[in-house]
Amino acid sequence: MDTMAIQAPDVTRVVAPDGTVNEGTDPELSESAVIDLYRLQVLARTFDEKAVALHRQGRIGTYAPLQGQEAAQVGAAYALADDDYCFPTYRDHAIYLTRGLALEDVLVHLLGKGNYVDREDPATLRTFPPTIPIATQLPHAVGVSMAADYRGDDCAALVSFGDGATSEGDFHEGMNFAGVFETPTVFFCQNNQWAISMPRERQTASATIAQKAQAYGFEGVRVDGNDVLAVYTAVEDALDAAKSGEGPRLIEAVTYRRGAHTTTDDPSKYRDDEEVEKWRQKDPVERTREFLEDAHGWSATDEEKLREWADQRVAEAVAEVETRTGLDVDAIFEHVYAETPERLRRQRERVVDNPEVER
Repeated sequence: MDTMAIQAPDVTRVVAPDGTVNEGTDPELSESAVIDLYRLQVLARTFDEKAVALHRQGRIGTYAPLQGQEAAQVGAAYALADDDYCFPTYRDHAIYLTRGLALEDVLVHLLGKGNYVDREDPATLRTFPPTIPIATQLPHAVGVSMAADYRGDDCAALVSFGDGATSEGDFHEGMNFAGVFETPTVFFCQNNQWAISMPRERQTASATIAQKAQAYGFEGVRVDGNDVLAVYTAVEDALDAAKSGEGPRLIEAVTYRRGAHTTTDDPSKYRDDEEVEKWRQKDPVERTREFLEDAHGWSATDEEKLREWADQRVAEAVAEVETRTGLDVDAIFEHVYAETPERLRRQRERVVDNPEVER
């Protein structure tokens, strides 16, 4: 059977690559909201470039760059209501920033001095810590959204993952469970074309990732992941449907990872410059800027002020976080069990509070 012959949904787009808008598709967002979407993308990229530099300088550990995926992450998170649950993955720094976490909160995690998310009050926890194992957050999101539905809460859960996660068992288990029980879950796949060195065409034989939803009994849609307004619209529609009792939806945001998988990876070993340049011309940040210029009169002065603000904000965050002393040893053992088992208590007793490392 020729799997590529299966009809796949088209890619939805609002803002064309030249910054113009397809008539009738522009979401009802104010000028200030669109500027906010652009501001968050610029901040995310500025932070991303700084984080890569910090790793090169030995000031942070391994880092997963997000360049090229700013519109997908910002657009998706911007559509979430305050009470909605969000399950990001390890590359989703822009999702955290859009959800209102400070740059300092993201940086303390990268410096090994703290956690992204304050988990002291579970009742207020809506945006969860990043997961490193691939796809494990999908069943979590389904379970949380199912529980919220049982309680009658007016909310949904969005879970973000990459194309590589669709080859994991957790993806299929989460999708199947969500379909059977019609949970208010939005599965948000950032298809950035590469799962480390595995290209998308070797990841799956299906024509698209979006069409995988059909096997589990719900709708899948494809959206231009470099178009922040299209992503926002698709996620908002999916969240509204989920909260209205229409069940889950899978969104495939077609985008591209411009940088390395992590700062310990060399993408030149598995992809060529021509491919990277092709996607560079579809830059999501530039597309949003061109839309602002075309639709709202965004000026060179506006651009200069924003860039200066982003540079200063990132520099301030780095300077502040690098003065922190970090977590104490007890933090290793917290937020694991409601009641600490004996074996962990014994482990804690054996850990030296202030170890000295010979250099």
